[in-house]
Amino acid sequence: MSDPGNRIGVLQEALPYIREFHGRTVVIKYGGAAMADPALREDFARDVVLLKYVGMNPIVVHGGGPEITLYMERLGLPVSFVAGLRVSDEATVEVAKMVLVGKVNKDIVLRLGRHGQPAVGLCGDDGLLFRVATMGGPEGEDLGYVGRIERVDAGVIRHVAADYIPVIASVGADRDGRSHNVNADEAAGAVARAMGAYKVVFLTDVAGWLADPGDERTVVSETTADDVERALPGLSGGMRPKLQACVDAIHGGVSYAHIIDGRSPHSLLLELFTDAGIGTKVRPAR
Repeated sequence: MSDPGNRIGVLQEALPYIREFHGRTVVIKYGGAAMADPALREDFARDVVLLKYVGMNPIVVHGGGPEITLYMERLGLPVSFVAGLRVSDEATVEVAKMVLVGKVNKDIVLRLGRHGQPAVGLCGDDGLLFRVATMGGPEGEDLGYVGRIERVDAGVIRHVAADYIPVIASVGADRDGRSHNVNADEAAGAVARAMGAYKVVFLTDVAGWLADPGDERTVVSETTADDVERALPGLSGGMRPKLQACVDAIHGGVSYAHIIDGRSPHSLLLELFTDAGIGTKVRPAR
């Protein structure tokens, strides 16, 4: 049996954070191992439900890259990425919508409900939640129907969040009603800005932003949005869109952005409610 004193200490450490975050909005980008591993899926659902119980307003924004890739491979469709962004023709977007909206989103909604809080699934098409514009890669590459979010209708989310946990799939449509694949990191950052969130948290499959990408001991524990922005031109792969989303969120008025290791059980609670935290914390420049 664990030491009761240690358990009391954990609660005492968490209490000031629970008080500070009460009534605040936290946007959580959900993906990676935390979405793939059955035990981590259950831990994540319990943790998000706990946030709601202690008076926070969690909003979940999710991708589903591995599942999209799996179904594309089953259908014999090519899979290609540029700077961490999925190249998306019409067939790719169709598969992405089926997987994200029809399967992954509903699985998350049901899991949150099973652990004690009702949730409602949304995607960028619902209530014209996301309006997007077709974007290119960092070097002008043609990515197909990949959208950069131009507008988020925060009113749609607020209506849902009054009584439910919103769970948002990262797809959207342009002015002409053409569906686009939207990077989930960018979607989470855009939702956080539109909602005036206190924090945005990105779950990933590494320990955080690494000074040396090959060494997980080199986690940058805290940095500023300006420092990240200066580093972005030299970055590539899946960490680039996460860090870009952090920068955009901070410059858009979000107080803090976090990149944490979703492979660790309860990493969300450890980052929010402990003094040490885990992962990388990005804050405005002082």
